[in-house]
Amino acid sequence: MIEKQARDLVDRIRSYGPVAVALSGGVDSSVVAKAAFLAWSEQAFAITGRSASVPQEEWELARNIARQIGIKHVLLDTNEFNNDRYIANDGTRCYHCKTELYSQIVARREELGVAIVCSGANADDRGDYRPGLQAAAEHGVRHPLEELGYNKEVVRGLARYWELPNWNKPAAPCLSSRIAVGVAATPERTKRVEQAERFLREEGLVQFRVRHHADELARIEVEESDFARLLDPSFRRRTVEQLQSFGFRFVSLDLVSFRSGSLNVMVPAELLRAAGSALTRTTD
Repeated sequence: MIEKQARDLVDRIRSYGPVAVALSGGVDSSVVAKAAFLAWSEQAFAITGRSASVPQEEWELARNIARQIGIKHVLLDTNEFNNDRYIANDGTRCYHCKTELYSQIVARREELGVAIVCSGANADDRGDYRPGLQAAAEHGVRHPLEELGYNKEVVRGLARYWELPNWNKPAAPCLSSRIAVGVAATPERTKRVEQAERFLREEGLVQFRVRHHADELARIEVEESDFARLLDPSFRRRTVEQLQSFGFRFVSLDLVSFRSGSLNVMVPAELLRAAGSALTRTTD
């Protein structure tokens, strides 16, 4: 089964013509980049956006993944923080971020000699709030994983089959996604989140988020199994001291535990409805 899924993905991308893959360093886009290289070899490119919204280790990982695959890699400095609508963080931030990235990639298609831009969106993204998919639709971006109905489980299987080192890497959305809707998304706040999450990662936590709320409040989400560790007096004191040194005024632990996309509950209902069918529209 996995061999057929791999072959079908390569064939799907081959049918597009030479491609550029928006490579974040995550497992989804890495699998698409691998398939693109198998389909088009030297005619395929991986493109990674670099800005204050992306942790340095993520774009470095993307560079290393591209090197291992063998695909040509381009780092683009994106300028989403120059866009007041992005900074406003009103629930459409991801749309403006992806518009910046895809605009830059599409502008270089002729130079790179590629016909199509591909993303790593998969079938599991159909029911999530992802305004960036609207930006993808406006720029003609294709989603080969989603088109084939491949979900995250299939994607991880392909990554393992192709021996990609990040096959079991937890999802790592951009740093601005940690900032609550209505709180300005600024480089200072994304840096604060990056420092806090790096500290917790170095302390051994794996599945967690540091959410940035108004009044410089940090809301830490961890797996329920990690509650006891966060509440250990020594660890708790060290965590509070570190996060306050990064600029947070208040530090809290979310008793509901870690869950992806928890800040989406703050997105206005009309935006959720408008974005609901964006992925479907990109492949109509």
